[in-house]
Amino acid sequence: MSQQRPTRRRFLALSSATGIAGMAGCADRLESATDRSDDDSPEVPETESTTAAALADGVPPLETEYDSRERYRQPGSSFDDFSDLDDWTVVQGSGEADEDVVFDGDQSFKLTSDSSENIVAERPLGGEDLRETDLSFAIRTTTPQNLTVNLRLVDQFGSETVYSLREITYRAPDVGWFRSSPGVFQQSEYEPALDALDRLEIQVLHSMTEAEVWIDDLRTHDRPDQGYVMLSWDDGFRDYYETASPLHDEYGFRTVQAPVPQWTEQGRDGIMSTSELLDRQDEGDQIVVHGTHDPIHQYDDENVEPRLRQDKRWYIQNGFEGADYIVYPHNSYDRTSLEYTTDYHYCGGFNQAGTVNTTNVYGFDPLALPRTIGHDLDISKRCVDLAAAHNQCTILNFHTFDADNTMAEDEYADLLKHIDDADIEVITFDDLWELRTDQHY
Repeated sequence: MSQQRPTRRRFLALSSATGIAGMAGCADRLESATDRSDDDSPEVPETESTTAAALADGVPPLETEYDSRERYRQPGSSFDDFSDLDDWTVVQGSGEADEDVVFDGDQSFKLTSDSSENIVAERPLGGEDLRETDLSFAIRTTTPQNLTVNLRLVDQFGSETVYSLREITYRAPDVGWFRSSPGVFQQSEYEPALDALDRLEIQVLHSMTEAEVWIDDLRTHDRPDQGYVMLSWDDGFRDYYETASPLHDEYGFRTVQAPVPQWTEQGRDGIMSTSELLDRQDEGDQIVVHGTHDPIHQYDDENVEPRLRQDKRWYIQNGFEGADYIVYPHNSYDRTSLEYTTDYHYCGGFNQAGTVNTTNVYGFDPLALPRTIGHDLDISKRCVDLAAAHNQCTILNFHTFDADNTMAEDEYADLLKHIDDADIEVITFDDLWELRTDQHY
């Protein structure tokens, strides 16, 4: 289905909300900066407009109007706040209540393994109807490397649906909470009866000598009416301009490009110029912040904020309307960088994996989205198919066709044809952010 979408950002009024302080936490207790009901999402002040900031037409201001992670930290409805663990059984590994490290409420569920053994905890589900429902949870881990977290729903007949966060690139040791709303990774041949469920499992899969994870604030969300795919290109290679973009234009697909300012300013060989980036913006693509091409978690704390400010200023000065969104170089971020990032950006990421790593659209952390490396045609097609089948979003990442992390040009053309034939919509950050925030207005 060819998609002829507007070639400029939608004209929506900026909200007039004042800034909200981010969650800084403290040394002894990592908890919510504010107290809220577990059953309802935070209400938006009556003085606001009916749309989220970042969706206005034109180049955005340098600073954000509010902390998006704080404002939208508890979407949907509470399903389990882990205040009572009597229903939970730890089948593998260890688990206990933790009153010192919490996302919200009085305690979280701490899961550990002191060996290479995976962790599995389960609770019975009796009478719950999770049809047309997605899930999200708050997660914190001191061992983010080589870690997968699954929510596994099993019905009374043994069929399963597995929602999976395949990889976490939150960098230790400066770790904190983020929300994940993973999409379906796999499902039984016989589709499970989500109105006749037997149990819910939390699985922590890892290949390390130990694993330590906290889970809190499990929530439910309505499922959207369709699936989505975002084609996200990094670093501003001319391959995008000369080869990929003409293919996109054949189908009317709008895509995302995250260039590196220094490379563009230097006129580095094989890198798009500012005028070429603006040309693609005029055609409907979204140019978003990538910034200084170094892992931000390696910066000293006092240098993080100046870097974020300087990076965004370059995009604003050059007229790029997608500057409210960010792609972390090397998928690097930590607690300190997130606290400062909310001052300049509303949405971005990523927790990146080499396999299917999708998200639901109503419950993700605004600044910790997942995405999949677009190096393999079959994996990318599977991402698209799962997103279409389960009404979730897949974000596929590419760089340049001669790189190992990007499929070949002919395979990419095949992928675009597959997307065009699928029951799925190609979107940009604007579209995803509108989906994520509309429920709050």
